[in-house]
Order: sequence, then C-alpha cells, then structure tokens
Amino acid sequence: MELTIECKKRPEGSKPNALRRSGLIPANLYGHKGSESVSLVVDAKTVEQLLKKARVNKTEFELNVTDLDWRGTTVIREVQTHPAKGTPYHLSFFASSKG
Repeated sequence: MELTIECKKRPEGSKPNALRRSGLIPANLYGHKGSESVSLVVDAKTVEQLLKKARVNKTEFELNVTDLDWRGTTVIREVQTHPAKGTPYHLSFFASSKG
C-alpha cells in the first residue's frame, strides 16, 4: 500500500489553536537535514485518513512538503491527541535514511 501525504510549511507566527480551528494540524519533521527540524501543517482530514492506514514507528510513507520542495520517506514518530475529544492534536514525522 503506497501512502503519499501532502503538507505545507507552518506560517511564521501562527498560533496552533488558530490552525486547528481552520482545519489544520500542526506537525514537525525531524531528520530531513541532519539535526534540523521544520514546522509543518497538515489538513485534518488527511491526518484522519493517514492514522487509519499507518502505525506509529512502523509504516513508511511518502511525505511531500510543497513549500520546501522536499519529498522523502518518513514514519510517524508521535501522535498527540486531545485529552477529552481524542482527536489528533499534533504529529511528529521522522525522515528515514532512504528519503
């Protein structure tokens, strides 16, 4: 099963709760350039579909960051969920050495 996720770089100065209200989930990508990390936003519906198909630290998939012209193989490192609602609150992606 081939998974490809599209995301964008998080706008400078944007507040996480404002992003969530507009249907975006904040995320971070680690390991794409050594020790650098980059802040991203992913559409909430895309995150729901991803979490149905992918497992944390197990399932590799393609992540395409359109604003950075970066595309690579990643895994979900961590999923933070809202304590009461159980909805995704924040994601952490880790680029594999293949990407």
